[in-house]
Amino acid sequence: MITWFTIAQVAVAVIVGLVAVIAGLAGRRPGDVTVGGMALILLLLIAQVVIAIVAPLAGNEPLGSGLEFWVYLVSAVLLPPAAVFWALIERSRWSTVIMGVAALAVAVMVWRMQVIWTTPPL
Repeated sequence: MITWFTIAQVAVAVIVGLVAVIAGLAGRRPGDVTVGGMALILLLLIAQVVIAIVAPLAGNEPLGSGLEFWVYLVSAVLLPPAAVFWALIERSRWSTVIMGVAALAVAVMVWRMQVIWTTPPL
């Protein structure tokens, strides 16, 4: 993984997550900002999939479990579309909060992927 890209992904996911949670708790329904933020997170995750495929071919192999890394990555890629789907089906303030929680979960998962990639097993 690329450290600066990981930090950028985590920062974007945390910002989108906080904005969505605050907007939802303030009573706002899903809108362009929150759904667009989730789309940005998904775009960054798709770029991460490409990086994860190319990096080992370039000599940057994961030090931790490759299977665990890929399970985290696939799960993280599935979260934003699932949260947006839920938000569009149930257009309430709580679906905005759910999108925020999903974005924050993606931030944690991306950081965990970085740890798996750069830390050898004990």
